[in-house]
Amino acid sequence: MEEDTGFRIRFSSLCFITDHVGFHGTIKSSPSDFVVIEIDEQGQLVNKASNEPIYKVNKILPGPNNLAKKTKLDPQNLSFEERSNQEVSPLAECSGDDQNYEPGSEKEDTIKDGTSKGEEENIDVLGSLLDEKTNELLNQFACDIKEKWNSKTELIGPSPEFSLGRILDKNQRAILHSAIRQKFPFLITVGKNSEIVVKPNLEYKELCHLVSEEEAFDFFKYLDAKKENSKFTFKPDINKDHRKAVHHFINKKFGNLVETKSFPEPNYSADNPNVVITVRFREKAHKHRKRSLLECQERKVIYTAFTLRKENLEMFEAVGFLAIKLGVIPSDFSYAGLKDKKAITYQAMVVRKVTPERLKNIEKEIEKKRMNVFNIRSVDDSLRLGQLKGNHFDIVIRNLKNQINDSANLRERILEAVENVKNKGFVNYYGPQRFGMGRKVHTDQIGLALLKSEMVKAVKLFLTPEDLDDPVNRAKKYFLQTEDAKGTLSLMPEFKVRERALLESLHRFGVTEEGCIQAWFSFPHSMRIFYVHAYSSKIWNEAVSYRLATYGSRVVEGDLVCLDEDIDDERLPSSKVHLVTEEEESANTYAIHQVVLPVLGYNIQYPKNKLGKWYQEVLSRDGLQTCRFKIPTLKLNVPGCYRKILKHPCNLSYQLTEDHDIDVMNEGSHIDEATSSLLISFDLDASCYATVCLREIMKHDF
Repeated sequence: MEEDTGFRIRFSSLCFITDHVGFHGTIKSSPSDFVVIEIDEQGQLVNKASNEPIYKVNKILPGPNNLAKKTKLDPQNLSFEERSNQEVSPLAECSGDDQNYEPGSEKEDTIKDGTSKGEEENIDVLGSLLDEKTNELLNQFACDIKEKWNSKTELIGPSPEFSLGRILDKNQRAILHSAIRQKFPFLITVGKNSEIVVKPNLEYKELCHLVSEEEAFDFFKYLDAKKENSKFTFKPDINKDHRKAVHHFINKKFGNLVETKSFPEPNYSADNPNVVITVRFREKAHKHRKRSLLECQERKVIYTAFTLRKENLEMFEAVGFLAIKLGVIPSDFSYAGLKDKKAITYQAMVVRKVTPERLKNIEKEIEKKRMNVFNIRSVDDSLRLGQLKGNHFDIVIRNLKNQINDSANLRERILEAVENVKNKGFVNYYGPQRFGMGRKVHTDQIGLALLKSEMVKAVKLFLTPEDLDDPVNRAKKYFLQTEDAKGTLSLMPEFKVRERALLESLHRFGVTEEGCIQAWFSFPHSMRIFYVHAYSSKIWNEAVSYRLATYGSRVVEGDLVCLDEDIDDERLPSSKVHLVTEEEESANTYAIHQVVLPVLGYNIQYPKNKLGKWYQEVLSRDGLQTCRFKIPTLKLNVPGCYRKILKHPCNLSYQLTEDHDIDVMNEGSHIDEATSSLLISFDLDASCYATVCLREIMKHDF
């Protein structure tokens, strides 16, 4: 791959705050040379054993394979009071017996006379709640409707209906609504003042024009059952236009309840181009329904916390792999911060809709991807970005040597450099990994395109190939040449989870502005906003360099300073940010370590000196003069924040070693430049970069 010269120039132009000479060395020779351990909000390293017991699961929570399992239909011992408002709904709630139901699975669960278990239970319920005559008339009504439809006879006049009479007990009414719809999905039930009226389901008939009656029958049973986390799959379909018609029908009729997606069959190829449509319930499907206390408890979202250890693995790739293994989507994972790829990292994570037992079950599988999970436990909520105190670093710097034309003692140079930064700090730049070091397209370029609502451009930037001849880059190159999302999908390797998610959306919605907006929604919110933050981070880096080049270490009129040392600067409210006055500059009231600069957003104030004008010129340069840092089409709001221009490493310790001997060397002993290494450990606040701290120590760009 060609050297990323623009990126190198950008980072070599950054400033230093200390004045020592520094030294050369190599970092990240291997992942084990760069270990990152998250520090939680309580100040504890997340790789330590948790005090909470593993598998601390409340008794009301369901088991691993029966999430939010509904209670069986049993008129003798169940209360359905929460369903009383559902009677006029076209799709009344219905209980299910097997949370893992998939279309067609009832064929394996049949009894001797060919009636499925679920159907027999419905028959029993109807028989127990309806008298023999009414039950017989109901069956006859259902047969008449089916016969007329099968004979292609149009129903003339008002839609026929059949009344079951008044059922005073609302629990029994709820059970009847469910039982009838499960036994006869081609019928609907409506409640009228305690009376249940049965009518033909015209939407069922309409769907039968698009799919087989067997599929329509199973689909409406699935739809009525509302089994959480379940999905329904139509038969494989080679006709793209026909699939579009099915998508359109379901989204038009039931789009507020379910969502549809197309997926190629596992053996998909040019010879077998079959694609299946999968339907699943939207998460908000049950939000506004009344529930009993027990059902609310059963439906309570499960959150499982754990510590993830990964080695030489990009974080989004790790999350994508875990999502596949656990049967959830990447946005079900939450975390406090992003971690390096070429490193061994430990970080806290929380996954929704997965029990501790399920996570424990995949331990062996994920070890093949250089991942481990431990400290597994049940918690009450997800994590949010920034919900950490900082990170601890254990780093080995190898191949130590003097800077060019520096003949001083290397040991003395190293000790001077480390102590200088320990005492004076370092310029708090965002590190190169935030921008995608070494890539043709940097994350901030994608973020700028998103801020300018250039959605197609942002997608194409994301899918820009590197100068490598491998399957991933061949697939990306093919997409930019053809805009053929479907064909690109067949070329893109399975492990590229983000790229495949984007391409699947583009295949469904098209490579248009609107289609690309939908495609960005295939990424979790944290990832969409990551690109916008990358742009803001790049501008902040430029602003700090301009500030230090213009004013140096003096605090001048118009600077912004932090008035509360105990608040994390990126959570700093505007009320704690003070504008330095002329009198305060003259009196040297504030020190350089108190100065903050705004990270772009809609809720920040700018410095009232040359920096303020500089910010406006940069926004104008990038075409963002009128940008409000809100992207409603992507549901992104960027309020902005403040960031200190200097930071200090904490708990810093170090030792010089020889690669074959990790013992600390005696004072004054000779260092062999070819074999010496520096072991250095320190803590940094959240969103600070170890590579930036090392850059200040070594006076060397990586």
